Formats: sequence, C-alpha cells, structure tokens
Amino acid sequence: MASIKKIGVFTSGGDAPGMNACVRAVVRTAIYLGKEVVGIHQGYQGMIDKKFINMDARSVRNIIQLGGTVLKTARCAEFRTAEGREKAYKNLVEEGIDALVPIGGDGTFTGAELLSGEFGIPVVCIPGTIDNDLYGSDFTLGYDTATNTVIEAIDKIRDTAASHDRLFFVEVMGRDSGCIALHAGVAGGAEAILLPEKETAIDDLIHKLEEGALSKKSSSIVIIAEGDKNGGAYNVAKRVKEKFNFYDIKVTILGHLQRGGTPSSFDRVLGSRMGYAAVRAIIAGETRKMVGLRGNMIQLTPLEDAIHNHSFKLEEDLLEMATILSI
Repeated sequence: MASIKKIGVFTSGGDAPGMNACVRAVVRTAIYLGKEVVGIHQGYQGMIDKKFINMDARSVRNIIQLGGTVLKTARCAEFRTAEGREKAYKNLVEEGIDALVPIGGDGTFTGAELLSGEFGIPVVCIPGTIDNDLYGSDFTLGYDTATNTVIEAIDKIRDTAASHDRLFFVEVMGRDSGCIALHAGVAGGAEAILLPEKETAIDDLIHKLEEGALSKKSSSIVIIAEGDKNGGAYNVAKRVKEKFNFYDIKVTILGHLQRGGTPSSFDRVLGSRMGYAAVRAIIAGETRKMVGLRGNMIQLTPLEDAIHNHSFKLEEDLLEMATILSI
C-alpha cells in the first residue's frame, strides 16, 4: 500500500448531485499528498475502453457547484464478465493506476469488490446515490439535493391543488427505498405517503382521504414512491377514483427531475468530506471499504457489508409522525 503512486477515480451507475464535489476532493487531496490522479470517463466502460485522463488541481476547478458528473457515467455489461474485468484490470496496470476510488451505488460497489477480489487492486468506495439506501452511511451523496427538489415541486403543486380543490398523487423515485418519499412527504405536509417498505391498502388510503374531506380539507397531496406495492401513482389514482370522487384527481410523475440540479450545501460538504477521507484511507492501507457518514463522523464499512447488509430501515418516529401530522 505504501507504494501507491497513482489513484484512479470514476463515477458509475446513476448520477447524483455532489459527485463533482467528491471528484474534486479526491483529486486535490491525492495531489496534496503527493499522488498522481487519473480520471476514468464513463465508469467501468471507460476502464475497458481506456478512457483515461490525467488530472491536476486545475482539472477540477469550477465543478463543485455542478450537478451530474463531469467524469460521465455508463452501464457496462462487459464488465460483468470475468473477461471484461480482466481487460479492465490490464488497462489499469498499463496506465500505472494502482488504486481506485469508485463513486456510485451498490452496482458500482459490486463491480469494485469483484475487481479487487480477483486482482488485488485496493479500492475505497464512496456512496453516491439519491436513494440513500446503503448500509454504513446515514446519508448518501445526492439524497439531500433530491429531497429538496421534491419538496420544491410539492410546494408548487400544493398551490394549484388548493386553488382547484384537487387531489394530487405525486410519484417520486425510490424503487426499493422510501427515504425520499418519507422525508419529502413529512417536509411537504403530505396527507399520505406510500412506501415500498410498508404496504398500504387502497381502502385505508381512501378512508384517510374521506376523513380529510369531512374535516374540510380543500386539497390533498399523496406522495408515492415508485416501488410502492400498489403499482405506482397512475394505478393508485385510478383505483381511488373508482371509489372516491370528492376531489378532482391529478397525477404528477417527477421522474429524473430529481437527479439533476445544483447540489445543496450539505451534499457539497458531504462529497468533499468523503472524497478527502477515501484518499486518506486508501493511502493508509485500507481496501475493500466504503466511506460513510455515521453520527456526523466519517467511518469505514467493509464493502461486503455495504452491499449485502439490508438492515437499513426507515425511521419509525417519522413513520408515526407522518400519520399524526397529516390529520
């Protein structure tokens, strides 16, 4: 580990606000500590296609405020094969890269774990995903910005909902995780929140909406995570409309709007802290670890645990509070 001279950094999987702040921190920390840095464009695909670029402190100027990722990202089916990973590793060796800092989600981590396990290259990963669903970190890069984007949308939708006595079903990202839906729902004053982790019967939802109508609510907003067991916002709206016609019902799918935009202050600082810590860790001899934020302290989690430990749960107090505050 003491012989590490050149660190490769890349982003992979879905983009997330804060990734550029993280890349900037990795590059400048490594250079400050006397190491060379290579940016790998388009993640694992770029590793196979030799899309390498030498980076210096000025390579990452004026990117901390940008959403998306300047290093680009791509899916790579070839890397899932042993032959593809061997090709990628040979390209890394040819380039002189002897350690990696991958930024992404569980798919990115799985690839890094395989590459490190098969060829021994040191890797320290950084969680970059708006879903906030990785074990080992209270927050992942992009989650705060995505949640704020959803809240801004909810605030705007509520204006028109109240003006027309409408019921809006707003679908947000979260195929397996309801973090965005729960936090944005509480912050946006939603009347109900439907989550992948907690099945909600349509009859129970209708009963809640009926109670709201009887208490003279002029409008209602229901937040639905895309992975909710009822089949998404359009299906829920259709089933509710069949039994409940008090409101004019509308559906809004926020979609990839949630991925983009200027990263929040929190995500810029988080990306900077994680990038700095990842370089420090890998130079200190750590490998096959994930950098995470736990209790406002940077901690390392074994990569295997970050990928395979599914004990991450939504806050029980928020689940209860969401119900109480929506009466």
